[in-house]
Amino acid sequence: MTGVILTGGKNTRMGTNKAFLQIRGERLIDRTVRICNLLFEETILVTQEAEEYLDLDVYVVTDLEKGKGPLMGIYTGLFFASSEQVFVVACDMPFLNADFMRYMMETANNYDIVVPRSLGGLEPLHAIYSRRLIHRIEKLLKEDQLKITGFFPAGKKRIIEMDEINKFEPAEKIFFNLNRPADLEAIERFST
Repeated sequence: MTGVILTGGKNTRMGTNKAFLQIRGERLIDRTVRICNLLFEETILVTQEAEEYLDLDVYVVTDLEKGKGPLMGIYTGLFFASSEQVFVVACDMPFLNADFMRYMMETANNYDIVVPRSLGGLEPLHAIYSRRLIHRIEKLLKEDQLKITGFFPAGKKRIIEMDEINKFEPAEKIFFNLNRPADLEAIERFST
């Protein structure tokens, strides 16, 4: 399985590149790369600004087409991955849980999509996708249908429910992501 880190957001609400925010003394992107490199033999970082990430120990690629959002990031990761499955994570999640990610990987056999469901709904930017979906995603991109879950009906799914997630850590913590400056203050809620 290949790890795919998506960093292509515009960061308009945060006002700065979220990937480089310092969380507990470590840049968010460095923590995400460290966890992915621990779990995967290959880690791909998908971005629109490759030169910003050249210091990282990952394979850096740019979106195959700009302006198509996270769906293009998923497609680009699948396109460049050497594995049949990719584990996609967003770069703005400071509490990725390696044990929970391993659990997801262990349950991924024979599925095209393995996605957790939190109180907020499905978490498509913390999910596993099969290369079998690449043509369906490509079709949606060509039609400018950019909703991330638009290709979900095309694949065999395994949804990981809250009772499974909470065995590792509260889902609210695992899927917490940074969007606004106020979210930085909210991190203290999750002090371990």
